[in-house]
Amino acid sequence: MSRLTMPVDEARDHIQGLADAPITLVEYGDYECSYCGQAYPIVKNVQAQLGDRLRFVFRNFPLTEIHPHAGNAALAAEVAAVEGKFWEMHDALYVHQRSLGDRHLAEIANGIGLDGGDLLSRVEAGETEERVQEDFMSGVRSGVNGTPSFFINGLRYDGSWDEETLLAALGG
Repeated sequence: MSRLTMPVDEARDHIQGLADAPITLVEYGDYECSYCGQAYPIVKNVQAQLGDRLRFVFRNFPLTEIHPHAGNAALAAEVAAVEGKFWEMHDALYVHQRSLGDRHLAEIANGIGLDGGDLLSRVEAGETEERVQEDFMSGVRSGVNGTPSFFINGLRYDGSWDEETLLAALGG
């Protein structure tokens, strides 16, 4: 069983939940991946059911060779993070998963209160490329080879991620 090679870092990672939650679920995801899109509401429901017992962490793993918009979507999420709006952008990207071209990224940014033109300029400049690459490489070193990939308390979870099975694996 693979282990998470880069531990969760409260100062670095995108985290929902309490730092001292007994369960930590890390997802390596791709905003254009249809399976990640299917997992998105499942993770939301699991979070709601487990409440303060779960800490959820999202890391970027854009599979750009098969998802041409995934790279820019991840960069856009990280630009939004710099502006304090990572989770708003994260959610909006999954809601609008079928429309992730640059024009759509700008519209999504405008919809969450960011300047879409500025966001696109920063994406094109590669402002957050190092961060996305760091996430990606930490996934590779942890044995991630597809998305979504989950880790529960630092150990790779290879079971089904349907809601009932994932909830049971999380002890819910």
